[in-house]
Amino acid sequence: MITIGKDNTSNEYLGIVDEKSRAILICGKRGSGKSYTLGVIFEELHAQENSLLIVIDPMGIYHTMSEPNLTQERQLWDWGLSSRGLPITIHVPGDPVERYGGTEVISEMQRRRVKFQPLRLNPSDLSPDSWCDLFDLSINDVMGIVLYRAVQNLRRQRKHFFYVTDIIEEIEHDKKAQERTIEALLNRLAMAMDWDIFSTNYREVWEIFDLNSVNVIDLSVVDPGRYGLRNLIVDVIARDIFNKRTISRRKEELGLLSDLPKVWMAIDEAHQFIPAGKASLAKETLIRWVKEGRQPGLSLILATQQPAAIDSEVLSQCDVLLVHKLTNTEDTHAINRLSQDYMNTELRTMVQKLNRSGEAILVDDEAETLRTIQIRPRVSQHGGGEARVKNPS
Repeated sequence: MITIGKDNTSNEYLGIVDEKSRAILICGKRGSGKSYTLGVIFEELHAQENSLLIVIDPMGIYHTMSEPNLTQERQLWDWGLSSRGLPITIHVPGDPVERYGGTEVISEMQRRRVKFQPLRLNPSDLSPDSWCDLFDLSINDVMGIVLYRAVQNLRRQRKHFFYVTDIIEEIEHDKKAQERTIEALLNRLAMAMDWDIFSTNYREVWEIFDLNSVNVIDLSVVDPGRYGLRNLIVDVIARDIFNKRTISRRKEELGLLSDLPKVWMAIDEAHQFIPAGKASLAKETLIRWVKEGRQPGLSLILATQQPAAIDSEVLSQCDVLLVHKLTNTEDTHAINRLSQDYMNTELRTMVQKLNRSGEAILVDDEAETLRTIQIRPRVSQHGGGEARVKNPS
């Protein structure tokens, strides 16, 4: 079990059983402590040293875990803990120097023991449908048909080993396509090359991750705009890991060595990736993680300020809830719908009684328990506070 806090009434240590895969929802209004709690869970998981740890970070705040939490040392002593930094590897879509606007930020973060790893996707890891979805093209329309045909042909001929330039060449030589269609698609693919997120050399996605680090995928450097590049990155990574862990699970059952250990992936601002009432590039894959992840050893942690904005199919599959203070009516109702028969009261009643920062309702559906918990202090530095501007001297 990973210990994350104490019962507010009994002062008993509380935590989450992590021997098997879990689906965890952490929610709360801004400033209530959801990102802080996610960090606590990952500190505990890192200490176990038996899983690959990945954080999807749309806000660029988790790099601070490389530094010790010196501001709460007295509270940590009271918990029998001491401050320490964790090994952090930041995976940056594209060129880190370009994404961070020069070497100054990178040099300073490296001084704080943060490692950097460029992250690029293999074009062949996107299905023909995904390429069409990326440009919002229907496979029933002319442009969608030509793009789908090009990617499908390359997958048949070369399997994994083709790149954006190969897709361009395939479209240019498509005798069934009209010139206008070809030109429109080439413009889109040229733009895709400018995004600098696609590889020109094939590499398995999971090979880039460091088993000894907390692997942070910094999506704050990627525009969340109309092409859904953040969702695309999450979709490709989650789908590749799901497939690789399925293979590894079969090997483990036969007593063979596997390539990839069990995986814990956390997604902050999760409503961006599994939205209620609409599609996204990553949604289908993440729903599969929540529904089928237990067998291949995949755990998922979803953190959000807006639980009502997350697909209800996903919410209902989460077997652990950590609910911080909520005041929005829609969000409170969304959480209350997860109330179960074994609870003596509705969840919204419990949530309304939360007062202190760091307090949360811990629901473990598997153990059928409902407790009010005070989250323990972080041993590593939290990066989710308000921006502070340092005036030049």
